[in-house]
Amino acid sequence: MTSITTDPPRTGFPSLSRLRRAAGRAWSPRATSPLVLLLLWEIGARTGFIPDRILAAPSAVLGTFADLTLSGELPWNLLVSLLRVLAGMAIGVGLGVVLALMAGLSKRGEVLVDPPLQMLRTLPLLALVPLFIVWFGIGEVPKVGLIALGAFFPVYLNLFNAIRSVDAKLVEAAQVFGLSWRELVRHVILPGAAPGFLLGLRYSLGVAWLCLVVAEQINASAGLGSLVNHARDFLRTDVIVLCLLVYAGIGLGADALVRALETRVLAWRPSFVKG
Repeated sequence: MTSITTDPPRTGFPSLSRLRRAAGRAWSPRATSPLVLLLLWEIGARTGFIPDRILAAPSAVLGTFADLTLSGELPWNLLVSLLRVLAGMAIGVGLGVVLALMAGLSKRGEVLVDPPLQMLRTLPLLALVPLFIVWFGIGEVPKVGLIALGAFFPVYLNLFNAIRSVDAKLVEAAQVFGLSWRELVRHVILPGAAPGFLLGLRYSLGVAWLCLVVAEQINASAGLGSLVNHARDFLRTDVIVLCLLVYAGIGLGADALVRALETRVLAWRPSFVKG
């Protein structure tokens, strides 16, 4: 007589062991120390070891985030800051690309453009804030101008160096095949200089956010810097920490966006080919 063995009925839910394995794969050991620090921070704030005027608790920062988001105050000020950065980046990156092409593609252009820019590059950027206020007042112009100046030099320097670093053998081969000057620039020099431009763009984004923090201290009536100024006057460390986290999050997001752009634009490079 043969015995019939029946499998346990499947309920459609994953087993406990499978859930444990999935949780183990999702958990990263690198996340342990940050979570421990957040826990210690919360405990210190709750017990009064860390006063609110020194540093607000993470739970207080989270509650402030919810309140400011629901009231619309945080989205509005964030939009104002983003518009300032976009305007400054558009001006700074645009000028950086144009002048880098002028200096990189022509010896005469290098003589005319590069020396004064190298002299200007040595000036401390943040030390120009008082001069910008004297020239342009305390409106939007000095804020956008400071961001544009900060975003200009990384793009100019990296693109200029990338153009001059294009392999000479590639240029000679293109000339042998009969490419015109415009075709040479379009099909050889610009693709070869693209990695340098994208690197400069990443640096520009970082400097632009740094300049935004400084620029919004110039009598800003709106923007994340305005929130920070008001919070400083009322000792609201929860708002200050929240704005700092927003600055950091947007900076990381912008850097990730440029990285994603790199994988598409530089797909022809062996280092971007997936194995």
